Amino acid sequence: MLALLLAAALSGCATTAADDVDSAWRPGYLWQSVAGHLRMLGAARPVDEVLADPATNADVRERLELSRTLRDYASQQLALPDNASYRRYADLGRPAAVWNVVAAPELSLKLKTWCFPVLGCVGYRGYFDKAEAETLAAALRAQGWEVNVYGVPAYSTLGKLPGSVFADPLLNTFLRGAEVDLARLIFHELSHQVAYADGDTTFNESYATAVERLGSRQWLQSAGRSDQLGATESLDRRRNEFRTLTMGARERLDALYRSSASDGDKRREKARLLAELRSEYARWRDASWGGDRAFDAWFEGVNNARLGVLAAYNAQVPAFERLFERVGRDWPRFHAEVRRLAALPKRERDTALHAPSLQ
Repeated sequence: MLALLLAAALSGCATTAADDVDSAWRPGYLWQSVAGHLRMLGAARPVDEVLADPATNADVRERLELSRTLRDYASQQLALPDNASYRRYADLGRPAAVWNVVAAPELSLKLKTWCFPVLGCVGYRGYFDKAEAETLAAALRAQGWEVNVYGVPAYSTLGKLPGSVFADPLLNTFLRGAEVDLARLIFHELSHQVAYADGDTTFNESYATAVERLGSRQWLQSAGRSDQLGATESLDRRRNEFRTLTMGARERLDALYRSSASDGDKRREKARLLAELRSEYARWRDASWGGDRAFDAWFEGVNNARLGVLAAYNAQVPAFERLFERVGRDWPRFHAEVRRLAALPKRERDTALHAPSLQ
């Protein structure tokens, strides 16, 4: 029962990969899910214990002290769950918690989904071992799918596992980057415990992304970190420009794929649109981003799978931000309304989220 529950709850969002690209319920995949999660839990210690350990690295100590402040702030000011999640710490000794595999057809942006009884259907499949993720990716490519493999710093068990030992821990993968990144990650993952719509990755991730942005901005303001607020807003502007660029390309590709053009014409126009996207990015990078080449590799390998993932995490964020304003920036009311929406059938949920009252 524990094995089934763990495998079903992992959100995150060898023969297993190569032999069956469609089923998430082969014993090999179940075992890697359960074993990987249990190893992570076994490595976790209470944050207070890690802080009391004289062997703890000074940088880790500083971030863990901040994590306690952020964890309390999340529950007390953002109405996020007050439980044992993110009050233990584990150093995994690797740069990502899991590696997700996403796939899309050659002429569509619709992500391939894998389904679980508890979690519902999600547009990715996660592995604790990067090599296994790459094995699945190779099998999918052999079938004609466009694939993206990317590491993620955290995943959520949605608060479904009982007790502090099974609660989601802080990880070394959380501690890189700016302080606000730690805040955002904690706020994002806790949001998945508040509201979760089965089988609707776009709704779930857009909601959590909205919470991390709104919550981190509120935390920076309340903590008097105006210097960080300015830097964060500058980074957010760049991210918004990135989304504007990529989502525009996504919309043009989606219109192409849905058109009555022949497959041959679609392939030729797709190649032209992707080349245009890369050129537009290069102009944007050099004119607006000071020549920062951080996104070069992403655009070099851009495909339907990469563009599909971006839509899943960001497509409905503006609608959630409008909803937050409509409820008077009241966090409990906001979460309650999101839970109500999550309980609706998908078509009704999308209609309500994008209703004129939220525009």
